[in-house]
Order: sequence, then structure tokens, then C-alpha cells
Amino acid sequence: MNMKSAKTNKSALCDSLNQVLADSYALMSLTHLAHWNVEGAGFFALHTAFQTQYEELFTAVDEIAERIRSLGTYAIGGLGKFAQVARMPEFASPLTQEDYVKRLIAAHEKLLADAAVARDLAGGANDAESQDLMIGRITLHQKTVWMLKSYLKN
Repeated sequence: MNMKSAKTNKSALCDSLNQVLADSYALMSLTHLAHWNVEGAGFFALHTAFQTQYEELFTAVDEIAERIRSLGTYAIGGLGKFAQVARMPEFASPLTQEDYVKRLIAAHEKLLADAAVARDLAGGANDAESQDLMIGRITLHQKTVWMLKSYLKN
């Protein structure tokens, strides 16, 4: 691989990691909104689950941003920038418990797709550390989607 190609791969990877960063921040915000406003018979279970999820995302955002910095690039930030880059549909309360869960599933699935792109770019750039970070994120979000979908089963 020549120097120009390596630089292009690193730039694409960092852009992709910034996408995952924006997605994660947006998802954290949406999950926090659901945590605050969920109501009904399943309140305690969902309130607790959403808190666990947004707290984990808060930690993940820092890890992703620090990985971007370790690659010599700057992490994006700011609510407006995150929203612009994430392009994740927002929702407003009140919603039914099922609608909060369905919308969070869709947000996790968008993040999963973007994380898969970053994982593959990291592999192509021979960046095992970034690839490992994305594999971990994908594994966690797949598990969260499974759990949220399980809540919707009767």
C-alpha cells in the first residue's frame, strides 16, 4: 500500500469512527429521553434498562472519541454537529412503551450498520485496535437489539 492510499484509508476510517461517535451520542440522548418519560406497567424494568443503556453509551462515546484522537485526528462534537452527522430520527414524548422500544431498536440498527462500515474500514487499514473497538460495539448493540425485541414479544 502506498503512502497516499494509507492516508486515504486512515481518513476514511476516522470519518467512519466519527459517524459512530455521532450515532452513539444521538442514541444516548434518545435513550435518556425514553428513560425519563416511559410510563406504564413495565415502567420499572424499562426505566432501569434504559439507564443501563445510556450510561454504557456515555462510556462508549469517550472510548470512541479517544480512539479517533489516538489516530491523530480530531473527534467531532457539539449537539448540532452530532445531530447533523448522525441523521438519526428523533422522537418526542409521550410514546407508548412499545413505541419507545421500537424507535430505540431502529436507532441501534442504524448504529450497527455504521459500526460495521467502520469495522470493515479498520480491517482494510490493518488497524486491529479500531477493528476490535467496533467489534465490541457491534456485539453490545446486537445484544441490546435482541433484548429490546424480546421485550416486544407477547
